[in-house]
Amino acid sequence: MDKRERLERTLEARDLDSIWFARPNAFAWLTGGNNVVDREGDAGVAAVGFDGEFRVVANNIEADRIAAEELPDLEGVAIERFSWYETSLAEAIADRTEDERAAADIDVPGLEGVDPTELRQPLTERDRERYRELGRETATVLESVCRELEPGDTEREVVSALRVGLSARGIESPVALAGGSERAQQYRHYTPTEAELGDYALVSVTAERGGLHASCTRAVAFDPPDWLGERHRAAARVEATALAATREAATNGDTAGDVFDSIREAYAAVGHDGEWERHHQGGAAGFAGREWIATPDHEAPVRSPMAYAWNPTVQGAKSEDTALVTEAEIEVLTETGEWPTFTATAVDRSFELERPAVLGLEE
Repeated sequence: MDKRERLERTLEARDLDSIWFARPNAFAWLTGGNNVVDREGDAGVAAVGFDGEFRVVANNIEADRIAAEELPDLEGVAIERFSWYETSLAEAIADRTEDERAAADIDVPGLEGVDPTELRQPLTERDRERYRELGRETATVLESVCRELEPGDTEREVVSALRVGLSARGIESPVALAGGSERAQQYRHYTPTEAELGDYALVSVTAERGGLHASCTRAVAFDPPDWLGERHRAAARVEATALAATREAATNGDTAGDVFDSIREAYAAVGHDGEWERHHQGGAAGFAGREWIATPDHEAPVRSPMAYAWNPTVQGAKSEDTALVTEAEIEVLTETGEWPTFTATAVDRSFELERPAVLGLEE
C-alpha cells in the first residue's frame, strides 16, 4: 500500500476531510524533504496536508526554498504562502481547515491530534532504496573514523570526527556516542567527554537523512580486557536472535512483546541473564531512531518490509546495526563489506548472521 492509500484510509476511518503533518519526520516521510530550520522546536517551518490531494503550507520566508529544494516526492505541488509576521504555521493550518473536520500532528486550534507512527509502517519501496544508501554511507563514515582511532584520542574528538564525516554527506547525527574503556563499562549511553579512549572504544551513531534513521555501533581494541571478545560475541548472538525472531513475528502476526521474550531468553542462553534490564533493546526503525522500543508484553505489531535496529548490550560491549526485514530475507543496511566479521548463531534457531568483529580482536 502506498502513502496516498494509507492517508485515504485514515481519512475514511476517522471521518476526516484533511490531515496535516508539520513534525520533521512526518514531513520528510511524505515529501522526501526537510522542513527544519530551528532544531529546538517540535514543528518545522512548513506543513504538508492531504485532503485527497497534497497541499504544502509555508511562510513567505521559506516558501521558495521549500518548493525548489525540499519536495522531491511532491514535485509540482504549489506552495500556499502566509506572511510570517501575520500568523503562525499552526494558525495557517487552522485557517485552511476552518470549515473542515481535520487532524494534525502538532497542536492546532480546533483540530484533532494524529500520531503518524502507524502510517509510516511498513516501508515503501522508495523508502527502502533510500535506506540502503543511508545505511551504507553511515557505516562507511563510522568505520572510517574507527580505523583511525588511537588510545590517546578523547571521546569528544571521536564524536567530532564522526559528525564532520556524516555532515559532509548531508547526514545529520541526532545521536553520536563514543565510550573509552573506562566509561563504556560504566554506562550504556556513553555520551562523549574529555576522557581518553584507553584500552578499547565503543562508537555508536544514529544518523538521519530525508527523515530516515540508521543506527550502528563499532568496537575497536588496543589493549583490551580479556572478557571483551566473549561479551561482544554474546551480544551479537542476542542481536541475531532478535532479528530471527523479528522475521518470525512479522510472518506470524506476532508482537514486539513476543520478540522481546526471545531476546530475554537469548541473554540467559549466552550466560548473561538479566543484562536486558540495564538498557533498552531497540526495536523498529524508520522515520524515527526507533518507531517503537520493545518492552515486555509490548503489543506493537511487527511488520515487514520494515527496518529494525536491535542493540543488545553486555556490560562493556554492544552489538548494533540496522537491518531490513522482509518475508524473504534479513538485509543488514549499515554494512560496507570492508569491516572484519564473524558468524553469530541465533539461540534456538537455525539462523546465522555475519556480525562486525571488534577491530583488533578479529581472528
